[in-house]
Amino acid sequence: MAETWIEEQLITDGFERVYAELEWHDGPRVGLADINGKPHYFQSHDYDHVDEADEYQVWPASEAAVELEREQWAIFVNGNERREAGEVGPESHPDHGGIDARYDELELLLAQHRRAPDSARRLVGELRFIASARYQVEGLDYLFRWRPSR
Repeated sequence: MAETWIEEQLITDGFERVYAELEWHDGPRVGLADINGKPHYFQSHDYDHVDEADEYQVWPASEAAVELEREQWAIFVNGNERREAGEVGPESHPDHGGIDARYDELELLLAQHRRAPDSARRLVGELRFIASARYQVEGLDYLFRWRPSR
């Protein structure tokens, strides 16, 4: 299990909130998080350095995209809570597609926002876990601190 930290101290130390996780492979790969207090998409495909901070492409998310991402994330979290409560099986989770029409509609609407533009910056994301539920409507159980890539 990963070491957990006190959220307030992490925020004081410059760590910022993660609002949505779109992909996880040996760590967060794609999602939506604050960078310098503003929502940005982040994307990484570097799976080789699990014990090191990862480099990410980052780009600003528009207010409209953030609103849609947060709506889709709430549907994801609700589906996960229902699965964990034993109300539905894993095949009923909305991220499988064809389960929740609004989730699927949001997937289509968000596709254009989730592609890294040529202007995306490269930053290194340092990850710290906090003691909370893994998936919450407000975000995730980890925060990032960002720094320029070398």
